[in-house]
Amino acid sequence: MNILYRSIFNCKSMTSRLTAFIVIFAVLFLPDAAGAEVLTLEKALQIAMEKSSSMIRVYNNLEISKQNLKAQNASLKSQFLFEVTPFSLSKRMQYDPREKWYWNETRSSIASLNIGQRIKWTDAVLTLSNDLRWDESSSDLPWDSTTTLYQNNLYFTLSQPLFTYNQTQQALKELKLALEEAQLNYAIQKLEIERQVKRQFYGVYQKRMSLEIAREEYKNKEESYNIIKNKVDAGISAQEELFQAEVNFANSKATLQNSQVTYEDALDNFKILLGLPILDEIEVSADVRKSVVGVDLDMAVEKGLQYRMELRQKDIAIQYAKFDLTRTGAEDEFKASLDVSYGLVGRDNDFGDMYEDPIKSQVFMVKLNVPIWDWGKKKSRMKASEIKIDNRILSKEDEEKQIVLEIRQVYRTLQNQLNQIEIAEKSVENARLTYEINLERYKNGDISSKDIGEYQNQLSNEQLSHIAALINYRLALLDLKIASLWDFENDKPVLDMD
Repeated sequence: MNILYRSIFNCKSMTSRLTAFIVIFAVLFLPDAAGAEVLTLEKALQIAMEKSSSMIRVYNNLEISKQNLKAQNASLKSQFLFEVTPFSLSKRMQYDPREKWYWNETRSSIASLNIGQRIKWTDAVLTLSNDLRWDESSSDLPWDSTTTLYQNNLYFTLSQPLFTYNQTQQALKELKLALEEAQLNYAIQKLEIERQVKRQFYGVYQKRMSLEIAREEYKNKEESYNIIKNKVDAGISAQEELFQAEVNFANSKATLQNSQVTYEDALDNFKILLGLPILDEIEVSADVRKSVVGVDLDMAVEKGLQYRMELRQKDIAIQYAKFDLTRTGAEDEFKASLDVSYGLVGRDNDFGDMYEDPIKSQVFMVKLNVPIWDWGKKKSRMKASEIKIDNRILSKEDEEKQIVLEIRQVYRTLQNQLNQIEIAEKSVENARLTYEINLERYKNGDISSKDIGEYQNQLSNEQLSHIAALINYRLALLDLKIASLWDFENDKPVLDMD
């Protein structure tokens, strides 16, 4: 590791040194994780999209909406229903004035075929029905004989609602909106998973870097301890200098152990988020080198108002409220229905002669529903539904304001993180130069073990602050991407809106 650090400072410019420093850290692998699977950010996202329980649940909800809409579309096609009673037998006591009480026995077979077709443009139902029946009757009356009768009823029926809304069309629209809402929820959940995965991914990576820095600090403290020990043994330095070096060395070892525990805990939590088995061995690898992305605030706000799915969800909620208003308006309203039926009835003792002399059956009926007085019930419900629509419109306007506020805040955070990176770069450079100068003074006996320990801690803290600033910038860029649904790194929309 010392060789790596010396190679960093062979670079001529400060920027080159910092870049080399981050790259070296980005490709380091922990010695105790040699057999672990290395996850990049892209691979971690792919695993989360496939195995995360929250993604599976929201995908299942999307599939439910798809199947409901599919079922509704199937219900608009011709529906076939066949009912059959192969055989029935009834025997009952009946009364006849001539013979008083007698037994009557009836045997029957019935078959019915119904074909129904809902007409979605008018909300009418057209039905074709055919009923075929066989009856055989006998009794214990002395003058009665067994009677056989075949009967077939074939008829068309049209039922058309009048002066009311089209329930079939509205139900279809509601299911389409439900599917769109499920698709929006799925897309939103994907973005939320992306946010969670990236935050935890960079958090794990940051703890890994903390562990590497703690390990490097431990080696530096060990080197300082050996230097002062040799001086004390040679009688050049006082014994108390060795005591202080031992304390610094012990504290460095404790810090290294704490960093190891914190890192392993973060890995376990990350595996749970991804949906991986807790015993899987994984490692993270990231490139957090400084990469400034140009961002225009006005464009971010414009894209946010154009693409944010929450606004479309608010539109859907408004549409649902309007559907409720339509249903409420249909309660106790003046409406009518037109029912038309035409059929042929054939019956005979012989099956082949049923339609020798058919009977025509015709029905034409108009039914009116005329409400008289409901004591203001409908008026009150209509008012409540109208207020619900107003509230949802206000909710959408508030959502638009919140989106603009969120984008502006994230934009400010992004600009601030750029400043923090520049400060952190300079601080690391100064801390490293200061440490190297004082390390020579320590070797010459000009400063104590306590003093060099403080310089070492300062360098470690500045290194961690620099890594944190780079990660925070990337997270702020992610927040802006999610807030505006515009990928400024690639200059394109985040989602395919089609």
